[in-house]
Amino acid sequence: MTNILVLCTGNSCRSQMAHGYLNEFSKTKEEVTIYSGGIETHGLNKKAVAIMAEGGIDISNHTSNHVDEYKDVDFNYIITVCDHANENCPFIPSKNAVRLHQNFKDPSKVEGTEEEINLAFKACREEIKAYCENFIEKYIC
Repeated sequence: MTNILVLCTGNSCRSQMAHGYLNEFSKTKEEVTIYSGGIETHGLNKKAVAIMAEGGIDISNHTSNHVDEYKDVDFNYIITVCDHANENCPFIPSKNAVRLHQNFKDPSKVEGTEEEINLAFKACREEIKAYCENFIEKYIC
């Protein structure tokens, strides 16, 4: 069994997108479980849900979870998707977890027109999609 944790600050946007893509790209792999959590919980970002649906991935049933909920899970991989979570991540007692970090700009912080905000969410989605696809190809056999 391979357990993967995607960690962000509020588990509302970037980690949720990564969770969705890792689920999608690992469907053909055996016994892979994806978790996402935050060092805080902010609830699902509606724009993240919408932009993922536009890309063919449904994350509407995801929940915003605190990383402490997973203290008994032995993770193989812990992926932080924002600098704040990487710098403030609590100790996660997984024996041999490979820790990876990739900062994705937070589209929920973008100000501007609706079109500019939507473009920021799309750009973030595509960056996360490419990262997750590469991760599965590189690390999950």
